[in-house]
Amino acid sequence: MTLRFDDKVAIVTGAGGGLGRSHALALAERGAKVVVNDLGGSVDGSGGSSDAAQKVVEEIKAAGGEAISNGSSVTDEKGVAKLVEDAVGAYGKIDILINNAGILRDKSFAKMEIGDFSIVVDVHLMGTVQVTKAVWPVMKENQYGRIVMTSSSSGLYGNFGQTNYGAAKLAVVGFMNTLKLEGQKDNIRVNSLAPVAATRMTENLMPPEVLEVLQPEFVTPGVLVLVHDDAPTGEILCAGAGVFARAQLVESQGVYLGRDDLTPEKVKNAWETISDFSNAEPYFMGGNQTEKFFKMGMPAGDAKA
Repeated sequence: MTLRFDDKVAIVTGAGGGLGRSHALALAERGAKVVVNDLGGSVDGSGGSSDAAQKVVEEIKAAGGEAISNGSSVTDEKGVAKLVEDAVGAYGKIDILINNAGILRDKSFAKMEIGDFSIVVDVHLMGTVQVTKAVWPVMKENQYGRIVMTSSSSGLYGNFGQTNYGAAKLAVVGFMNTLKLEGQKDNIRVNSLAPVAATRMTENLMPPEVLEVLQPEFVTPGVLVLVHDDAPTGEILCAGAGVFARAQLVESQGVYLGRDDLTPEKVKNAWETISDFSNAEPYFMGGNQTEKFFKMGMPAGDAKA
């Protein structure tokens, strides 16, 4: 089955280059009408010009596709409102949102200014929140939506010098985890991408021979699966160099230590059992963990429970 996006309208933020450009071009090639959003700033977020977005629009049109450009910042409430207005005004609806816009301000935590922390969180987390918030009512009304958050291995696992970036990138996964629940009744599915790709943000971090195999085009096919009609929801897809994997937050089975005479020493002595992941499982919502705790913490005959 060929995945098509005919009659679908997609917004891709940060689509003037790199991953966003790749996503926009691929969606348009498969029939989507694309709103190419890009502030056009530098990697650290300074400056701005909509030229980059317009160039991608021209590429799409030259290939026979439909697209418009938008130069709004994802951190500007009025700009985000205009982004949604432009999309609905041009195409009447919004079916797909790929939150891709981002910046870097890498430094070790000891040397990082709070301002550098705040702006990275503002763009990656609050920028994602603002655009998602703006498209949400449109998707609810149409009873259809496909949203992708862009996470990172830096958020899932950590990376030296990226406390700001890592914090924001794990935060968007937490954001997804609740939206996947709230969107179910309105056919809004929400997933996350953790890409490894050669972009402006990574070109100075890796040697040329590595960058060559990490082209954005080797990530985008996975994104299209996440925004298709039969997309999953609540998934974290890791992608790079043509390799695809799923990441999950899992929890060990744990152990019931009782409530009578419960001490730190008991917890420490049981640490090996607490840390046994042989029967670990992912949960779809926080209540699943609560259910387990009640089930394990109220064994038969425990009259004091």
